[in-house]
Amino acid sequence: MRQNNHLTIAALTLVMLGATDAAAQTYPNKAISIVIPLGAGGAMDSITRTIGEQLSQRLGQPVVIENKPGGGMVIGSNAVAQAEPDGHTLMNAPGGAYVINTTLYKKLPYDPQRDFVPVSFYARIPFVLVVNPALPVKNVKELIQYSKDNPGKLSYAASTIGAVIHLAGEMLKHESGLNIVMVPYKQGGPAALNDVVAGHVPVTFADPSLVQGLIEGGKIRAIGVSSKTRMPSLPDVPTLHESGVPGFEAESWHMVVAPGKTPKPVVDKLVGEFKAITEQPAVNQRMLQLGLIPQKASSVEDMRKFMASEDKRWGDIIRKSGIAGTL
Repeated sequence: MRQNNHLTIAALTLVMLGATDAAAQTYPNKAISIVIPLGAGGAMDSITRTIGEQLSQRLGQPVVIENKPGGGMVIGSNAVAQAEPDGHTLMNAPGGAYVINTTLYKKLPYDPQRDFVPVSFYARIPFVLVVNPALPVKNVKELIQYSKDNPGKLSYAASTIGAVIHLAGEMLKHESGLNIVMVPYKQGGPAALNDVVAGHVPVTFADPSLVQGLIEGGKIRAIGVSSKTRMPSLPDVPTLHESGVPGFEAESWHMVVAPGKTPKPVVDKLVGEFKAITEQPAVNQRMLQLGLIPQKASSVEDMRKFMASEDKRWGDIIRKSGIAGTL
């Protein structure tokens, strides 16, 4: 009897492996959807459409970009987590959907480590610390000193609570002694930046894709970048690390994922396709134009390790900021 059971299990395993291989060989057999858990517009929307066009050409199937904003990216993320795990529904999202939300929310309807499998970690996004030109500071050290000389008077505009722009401001407060109050903008980073340009709020961390023309036009002053190294598009702007805040780093990043139970052969195929696309010089150039820093392709295992390390790092920052489990 025991031998028959072993034979039955072995037979079932072979059937399942055969079905998986067959699915991979016929993949894709219909349109692929790439969900963005944010509204249309902005760097993520733009680069997803560029990548989607290339993916469609390579795989011979339509690629549809679906914007599903709302709930701090939870709505779109959960839709993908619950989707059929056949490789025809993917998600391109900022790191917050995978790591920040796990600590920020009391309870998520999805588990990023279990419900997603990464297929492409292709870009990092540093932010630019900018001030309204009327603020009498030319660099980060002067900003810190100004805040201490004028306690309680300085504020910074931030997109929704828990977004990287908000957390970058909180990190700067804790690590430099900056005396500053956060002003949240539910409409997002562009609205926050607009109010800095208008002079309603003097400081913000801004998406690099939004600031180049404003800096050149004298509408805002860039005094630091949040990455470890200077940005190629703003080579004259020092990092915060260089500016007297040792080790400061606050970046977002972009990752494409599939539902967690997607068959490995399909995942492997997607990893290869996205590697080929994101390493194209034209795609890299488009990323740089949007303020994204292209990344070399990683294995699924390395991407999972990166997600786990980022989950811990941002979780610690959120807990120090006193906002863990507030949403």
